[in-house]
Amino acid sequence: MVEFLASAGPLVYPLALCSLLASTITIERMISLRRSRVLPSAIVEVVRAVEPGQDLGVAIAVCRRNPGVFADIIRVGLEQSSRPWEVMRDALLDAGRQKTVLLERHLVWLHTIAQAAPLLGLLGTVLGMIKMFASISLSGLGDPNALSDGISEAMATTAIGLAIGIPTLVAHNLLAAKSESLITEIEAHASHLVAHLRPADVVESRS
Repeated sequence: MVEFLASAGPLVYPLALCSLLASTITIERMISLRRSRVLPSAIVEVVRAVEPGQDLGVAIAVCRRNPGVFADIIRVGLEQSSRPWEVMRDALLDAGRQKTVLLERHLVWLHTIAQAAPLLGLLGTVLGMIKMFASISLSGLGDPNALSDGISEAMATTAIGLAIGIPTLVAHNLLAAKSESLITEIEAHASHLVAHLRPADVVESRS
């Protein structure tokens, strides 16, 4: 394996960096996007139990004890519940737009690495072919070692680039789908809170 990596030439270093970054980001996102962490049951119960006109101090305190994207969004809605309903709704929507972006944090780097790694491998292939043809121009076709070194470098970088890019692309797509699913659930809970805290006179005026 060491000899194989060494045969890839100098581009093995940026490829190794891509692999390290992709692995680190994937592990971090897998931990951060766990459903129990993003949507703690305590906050879900707060959304289900809150009633119009009741003291929301306990519910707000629960949100503060469980900081996170979902808890912060719900806390904003609860804190604004004493203000006009439209103000509370707009504050909740604004908090949702700002906080849910955190669930997609770093995914752009996974997408970038998934595209860049195969391109780096292709660059290595081109450099390996250039090296091979340069050796041919100097020593002709009589030096098999020079030819094999150029071909080995060309093929190794392509293989390494694909080996990094393919799983990174899969990880990006799965994590992006996971974050979108969590955002959808957060929006559903926020909509439930807004509808539940809507004053009766607002409902009657629209009916």
